[in-house]
Amino acid sequence: MPPFDIRVPAVLLRIDRNPFHHGTLGAVRSLGRAGIDVHLVADCVGSPVRGSRFVCRMHPPPAPGSPPADIALALRRVAARVTRPAVLIPMDDASAVAVDRMRDELAPRFLLPPAPRGLAERVADKAELAAVCGSAEIPHPTTLVPDSPAQAAAAVRRLGLPVVAKWSRPWLLPAGSGLRSTTVLGSAQEARALCRRTEEAGSRLLLQAFLPPGRDRDWFFHGYVDRSGAVCGGGPGRKLRAWPRGAGLTTMGRWTPNPAVQALAERLVSALGYRGIFDLDFRRDGASGAYHLLDFNPRPGAQFRLFADGAGLDVVRAQHLDLTHRPLPVPVPRPGRTFVVENYAPFAAVFRGGTERAWHARDDLAPGVDLWALWSRHVARRLLGRVRPGASAPATGAGRGAGR
Repeated sequence: MPPFDIRVPAVLLRIDRNPFHHGTLGAVRSLGRAGIDVHLVADCVGSPVRGSRFVCRMHPPPAPGSPPADIALALRRVAARVTRPAVLIPMDDASAVAVDRMRDELAPRFLLPPAPRGLAERVADKAELAAVCGSAEIPHPTTLVPDSPAQAAAAVRRLGLPVVAKWSRPWLLPAGSGLRSTTVLGSAQEARALCRRTEEAGSRLLLQAFLPPGRDRDWFFHGYVDRSGAVCGGGPGRKLRAWPRGAGLTTMGRWTPNPAVQALAERLVSALGYRGIFDLDFRRDGASGAYHLLDFNPRPGAQFRLFADGAGLDVVRAQHLDLTHRPLPVPVPRPGRTFVVENYAPFAAVFRGGTERAWHARDDLAPGVDLWALWSRHVARRLLGRVRPGASAPATGAGRGAGR
């Protein structure tokens, strides 16, 4: 394991209220196992994460949709309790965008990568990402931004069916609205109906050409760009299973060498001057063979622990080492390594050896034990909501997201 400066704590910030965000637990464990004090600023009521023995202290998070001033206030309170400068790692897009906006205000209480101002928001915004890809000559599905329901229907006719619908800033979607960040639509009528909800969604609707899923077509790349511009701490991975099926979050992935994906990722972050942790999603076009960038997340991907290498390095450890001016070890890739999210792929988790599990760990038992009771209640509530008379129906196309 590389020599960490354990005098410098880490603060993990997550505004999203998802209690089953396994990436947060992965970051808590990775840094905690290195002897670093981990402070968690997140709503973990009803989450297995709160039981981890590697959490040094929990702190109340800002409310979803909070203005930057409230987020800054919450972080100042954390800083007052921590009393030392800390490495700050946003764990969701809303946090990454907010932290980037408040970079000057947060220094010197928190250590942050020297990324260009405004870049996190630019790449996280799905509409802006299309322009980013165009300028960097990175393949990206044809994307249209309708201004009205009529234009949405016309866009569907131009793109063909099915078509992918995305909200440009999904972190602004209101809780309980039934709106999904990404949906696959099967008609112009669905596009019109979704476009009418633009004001409710809080950001623009995008309609994007659909790239069919298939064997070996869904890929991701995780990495950390250090102060010198070198990419480390991650690698390319193949999505073996996803939820919703065929797209969505990775429930099972494998570290798989892919020079084409790696070259695209490194070229993109170099062209942008990006610094810090990033998570990219790609889909290979079955007709042309080109890898199209679907998403750029300026924070750790939930399955980042897939890329824990033989030198003990992953993206969150890379950030801590880099920002504390400690040398990063020479990477020792571990291709073939797999990662499984047990609540979505329980049989794969049980029967596949040599796999890192999202929730279960021998040195941190409580989260894995707590998961099943909490997940059972969650599933029961979802099922009850579907059969209860008068329950609201799911949003059109829900369950068929495309490539996060």
